[in-house]
Amino acid sequence: MRYQLPQPVERLVNALSRLPSIGPRSARRLAYYILKSPEAEVLDLADALKQVREKIKYCRVCASVTDKPVCAICSSDDRDHSTVCVIENPQDVTAIEVSGYNGLYHVLMGSLSPLDGIGPEDLRIDQLIERVRKGGLKEIILALDPNVEGEATAAYLKERLKGFPVKVTQLAYGIPMGGNLEYADGVTLGKALEGRREL
Repeated sequence: MRYQLPQPVERLVNALSRLPSIGPRSARRLAYYILKSPEAEVLDLADALKQVREKIKYCRVCASVTDKPVCAICSSDDRDHSTVCVIENPQDVTAIEVSGYNGLYHVLMGSLSPLDGIGPEDLRIDQLIERVRKGGLKEIILALDPNVEGEATAAYLKERLKGFPVKVTQLAYGIPMGGNLEYADGVTLGKALEGRREL
């Protein structure tokens, strides 16, 4: 007879394996780690999951995660309220923040992907246009993933923002610091050449 995990353990493994980047083997490892952890740690993890589900929402201005109606970034007087960085997902805020960026954000909640049935109406594009229409913005920075969907979304946004008195810029792509030219692919080199600047 084939060994079968007890039902509660199997349920935990199945739940963990639904998380991104967690396959069945990693899920089993995590489940066994949780089983051998002190009860207080396990209960703290369960409580943290419960709290994040109950208390975290999306900011009504930018759609970043927050525990208040408007996030700390949107409500801060210390931020540059004339610049908005457009990103695909809430987790991109953390990535941009380490750069020292001091403006605001606008989360699209994805990117255009006709093959997956995701069109402009499925993203927070109308909300971005409304923010621009209200005035006070000087620059929109498009910080979208450097892939086909990100490029398509950037092109669509540039078209939609034409006619507004706002500068639209896009993150430069190219060779990373410390990288070697011989290892760069043609697309990366092409983007680096396109984004070259005068010294």
